[in-house]
Amino acid sequence: MPLITNQPMGNNLKSNDPDTSHETDTQTPRRQTIRPWSALKFRDYRMLWFSSIAAMATMNLRVLATGIWLYEETGSGVVLAGLGLIELGMRIPANLYGGALADEVDRKKLMAMTQVASFVLIGSMAFLEGADALRVWHIYVITAILASTSVLGGPARSALTARVVPRSHLMHAVATNTATMQVGTMVTPLIFFLTSLTTDLTLSFGVITVFAALSAVLPMLISIDGRAESASTGKSRIRNIIDGLIYVKSHPILPGLYLLDVGVTIVSFYRQLFPIFADQLYKGGRGTTSALTWANSAGGLIGSMIVMFTRDYKAKGMLVLWATLLYGFLLIVFGATTVLWTGMIVVMFLGATDAVGMTSRQAIVQLTTPDNMRGRASAAHSLAAMSANGLGQAEVGFMSETIGADQTMYLGGVISIVVVFLIWWFVKGVRQYRYIEVPSGAAVDEDYAPMLYEPNEPPEHDLRSLK
Repeated sequence: MPLITNQPMGNNLKSNDPDTSHETDTQTPRRQTIRPWSALKFRDYRMLWFSSIAAMATMNLRVLATGIWLYEETGSGVVLAGLGLIELGMRIPANLYGGALADEVDRKKLMAMTQVASFVLIGSMAFLEGADALRVWHIYVITAILASTSVLGGPARSALTARVVPRSHLMHAVATNTATMQVGTMVTPLIFFLTSLTTDLTLSFGVITVFAALSAVLPMLISIDGRAESASTGKSRIRNIIDGLIYVKSHPILPGLYLLDVGVTIVSFYRQLFPIFADQLYKGGRGTTSALTWANSAGGLIGSMIVMFTRDYKAKGMLVLWATLLYGFLLIVFGATTVLWTGMIVVMFLGATDAVGMTSRQAIVQLTTPDNMRGRASAAHSLAAMSANGLGQAEVGFMSETIGADQTMYLGGVISIVVVFLIWWFVKGVRQYRYIEVPSGAAVDEDYAPMLYEPNEPPEHDLRSLK
């Protein structure tokens, strides 16, 4: 029997629009036309969006600059793989701690403080590179620290999204975030390429420092209260972390989504390893790396836009599975390409399918989680994604050195396809999830909560008990 979500549990509907005030007819909910840009009409969302752009530019440029610097300095894929392991080791504890913090403290201040760390440390790299004193161990140490601080603020940023738009606009807000990220990853390679035309990367690191400064200031311009409703206070932080893990574990949908992400990404993560693929598949350098990065981002933008037009497709879990299945087949095709322009087309489609799956996963987390658990649920999602990215960077890096980049993608594609079928078969919550639209004026948090099974079926877990 199919799952049902978002069933109304009350009639007290509230507007979440900070710019307008209106009453909503609770007896005859109206279907509002929601355009791709509709989320941007909310002021607080715009402020969050601008801050996300600055943070995204900071991260993307840093990843490009440090990856290129390491590969040019050492010529080793193993060194890049080691960077992924260092990030993984720092992210796991920081991510769990950050999720608990996001449900306890002011999320705006948490975002700002973590970006201050980026400003200071990336500025230090700019200084060291200008003085010809930057070394591999500097990159490793700074990356380790930034891996911790970035994930501390990540759950707060994700959790705040559902506070600044109505529930009816949440899918579009998440898709707008993803689309903006993809536009940014299309633009940032160009920014990096232009700033890297000098003999060293001092200018590149300097530009990244400017973006980091902006990302530290912008969160404080959000007017809504940054604390979660019914914030998790009065308990130890360890207890709050444990409560969050118990919540996620008992959720009928989220564990399957997280396992899907981990199982596929570990064997297929390629974005930070574009220098290796540019070298081994296409015999190229900086320009080829930038071209592949741009193509992947363009595909991600297309995928994000596709999600915005899936409003009437209620089987959001199956949407994730279909996108991931196609992603697996495309990995095999990518490994077989030897011509850059065909590789760019395949990478574009890889980016599109990845964006559809990622955006839908993030929206499902927000839609099926109460506000006072949203930081920890988002942290669990980030933990799954980022841990998989770190392990995937290490695995794909090592395997590319051992059996070649093409064989690594063949293997990753086959395993990804198998993982999709395993999740479809064993985690029925994912394939049965159905999104039911609520009135456009409904509040994000309290008016609607997910009821995951038909009334005559005993639920594995009642999310209302955690509100």
